[in-house]
Amino acid sequence: MIAKKPIKQRPKNLNLFTIRLPINAVVSIMHRASGVVLFLMLPAVLWVLQQSLASEADYLRISSGFQHWVFKLILIGMAWAFFHHFFAGIRHLAMDVHWMTSLQKARFSSRVVLWLVGLSVAMFAWCIW
Repeated sequence: MIAKKPIKQRPKNLNLFTIRLPINAVVSIMHRASGVVLFLMLPAVLWVLQQSLASEADYLRISSGFQHWVFKLILIGMAWAFFHHFFAGIRHLAMDVHWMTSLQKARFSSRVVLWLVGLSVAMFAWCIW
């Protein structure tokens, strides 16, 4: 008869709000989330582009609609998704060629990405508001 190994009892933490992820994981997860946001917003962006190119009246209607604060907030959200996906993508490409792969350098590059995204979104928001 074969003896069974004792099952190790590991502590289980099922509350996802108490898990503290490292900054590298947060930037990576946000990179994926921003890619999903960009992909899901693509049909709306293409529809707005098509409407704005249809006629001069449609262009004026679309451009006047973008003066509303709700559309400006949507544009700022899309700018966040674009800038985060862009800068985090460059970070991932750099790490793929083994640049900044130590833990300390990876944390530093994650902070740089977050600062660049914040600065870029703030500049974009200032320009459109």
